[in-house]
Amino acid sequence: MADETPTKRQRVPAMPPDERRAALIEATIPLLGTHGRSVTIRQIADAAGVAEGTIFGVFPDKMSLIRSAVVAAVDPGPVLRMLAQTKAIPDLRTRLVAVAELLADRAARIVPMIHLVRSGICPPGTWPPPELATVGRRMMAAIADVIEPDRELLRHPPETTARLLQSLVMSSSRDFVGEHESLAPHEIVSLLLDGLLVQAPHSRETPRADSTAA
Repeated sequence: MADETPTKRQRVPAMPPDERRAALIEATIPLLGTHGRSVTIRQIADAAGVAEGTIFGVFPDKMSLIRSAVVAAVDPGPVLRMLAQTKAIPDLRTRLVAVAELLADRAARIVPMIHLVRSGICPPGTWPPPELATVGRRMMAAIADVIEPDRELLRHPPETTARLLQSLVMSSSRDFVGEHESLAPHEIVSLLLDGLLVQAPHSRETPRADSTAA
């Protein structure tokens, strides 16, 4: 019968420094969502399957690793590529639901990082770093580009619609504004496209905001 006595952590294969840094950053990001800046080197090492000393071989201290993880978590590259793929969805509402799902997933990843930045993990004048200074504009441009084919269906231009969609997703994140009723992506899109009013009989319908007096 095989010996079932627990053994020490197996040594992970040697990696070039850049790959090791990337692996440690990826292991740290979900821990920051759970523990914030109180995450320990031991927790990070266990999650990455390495010895604590391995971390200090590529990062000078815990805070430098945390700051690198924050930068990686808010990097828009992956979501920008997925947003581009949603352009193939022909129906506007279905397309916007897919966009809202991507934005909601991103919000769940980056909202804890926003709280960390606000807690002062980055020295004054160092945030946002140059590589992230244009993230907001790039995200809005990408979302507007997805909406552009249906410009004529909307009362406002794609850029405004993109900003409203992003705002609704962020404000619906529990971690962003605390406990509240969270909206699913399809509900967010319904709110954006249909508004809040329950449809009433025509004779009682509230005039549109852009209507003019007879």
